[in-house]
Amino acid sequence: MSSVRAKVVRLADAEAVSAAAARDFVALSRDAVAARGSFTVALSGGSTPRRLYQLLAEAPYRSEVAWERVEFFWGDERAVPPDHPDSNYRMAAVALLEKIGAAADRIHRIQAERADRDAAARHYQLEIARVFGVNPDGPPPALDLVLLGMGPDGHTASLFPHTAALREGRGWVMTHFVERLGAERITLTVPVLNRAREIRFLVAGSDKAATLRAVLEGPRDPERLPSQLIRPEAGRLVWLVDRAAAAELGTVEGRV
Repeated sequence: MSSVRAKVVRLADAEAVSAAAARDFVALSRDAVAARGSFTVALSGGSTPRRLYQLLAEAPYRSEVAWERVEFFWGDERAVPPDHPDSNYRMAAVALLEKIGAAADRIHRIQAERADRDAAARHYQLEIARVFGVNPDGPPPALDLVLLGMGPDGHTASLFPHTAALREGRGWVMTHFVERLGAERITLTVPVLNRAREIRFLVAGSDKAATLRAVLEGPRDPERLPSQLIRPEAGRLVWLVDRAAAAELGTVEGRV
């Protein structure tokens, strides 16, 4: 497969990354609502997205989004209850959803606290299909926006190096045990992530610099660097990175 051109936007610091993502969120939500009547977004966990959600809940951004038209999904979830401090859902709920009064029927969280996490993954696939009105056993639908982070090891969502989830080619959601974490995760898979109309990676911090260079400018090795698997079929891929994370990049744009 040929390489995919990824736009890389370099920003001063983590706050600037979050602010740029907030501006994108507003603009993309308006376009989606105008074109399709709703805005479907997959939220991410992590410190940089938390600040993005806080900004979206405040002026001026809060009043610029038609929140009643937004459908909230998650890219991945830890195997914890929704009120647990490690829950990606809880982080987004506290930082954004509770503050904007998001309607319960627009919030589609992953029920990762269920004992049968394979059933939870299947339930989430059915929920995505229900919202989009598509066949749950067919091709995945196109989310309007997927927010992603990248770990120092090159993982994104809960797609970790050298795990079976990297090779899932049909299912949209799967559960798997991440040995290095000693824990289970439920994650959206590469096929559904790559169907998105817009993908934004938010990356900040010097601990990501070497990995970001390897992902964008190094040889293709997605088993070791799962973020390289994010190659949208027809959508747009943009990396919003701060100065520290971009310190080792040698080009304005990268190929993945």
